Amino acid sequence: MTESFDKAAEEVKVLKQKPDQEEMTELYGLYKQATVGDVNIERPGLLNFTGKAKWDAWNAKKGLSKEEAMAAYVELVEKLKAKYGI
Repeated sequence: MTESFDKAAEEVKVLKQKPDQEEMTELYGLYKQATVGDVNIERPGLLNFTGKAKWDAWNAKKGLSKEEAMAAYVELVEKLKAKYGI
């Protein structure tokens, strides 16, 4: 699974079009869950909108195993490759 996850992490960088904000936050949350595990930092402050969105996306994946997060990440990247091209 790690090999396909690493490949997906590279492929997502070369999509013909950047995914929308919702897709990007979903990717971020799954990536962090797969590589770090459950969220382990405090939620950013009130004015850090990007930081809060990223933290929320990661926190939403709480409880997924690293393997489940990797599989979901690979599946999402496959959908984005079909949608945007590579």
